[in-house]
Amino acid sequence: MAVPRKKVSRMKRGFRRSADALTPPTYVEDKESGERRRPHHIDLKTGKYRGRQILEPQNEV
Repeated sequence: MAVPRKKVSRMKRGFRRSADALTPPTYVEDKESGERRRPHHIDLKTGKYRGRQILEPQNEV
């Protein structure tokens, strides 16, 4: 049976356990285009943020 050589330090144990607290990114549905996007981010398809045109809209090819 495998036995660890040394005790795992509190810091290393904490580094390993910190990954358990990670959550997947959240997405919201855009009101105008209906596309999913990250909250507080520009909708790349329409180029709008909070109703204002920020970027040029991407054309479908």
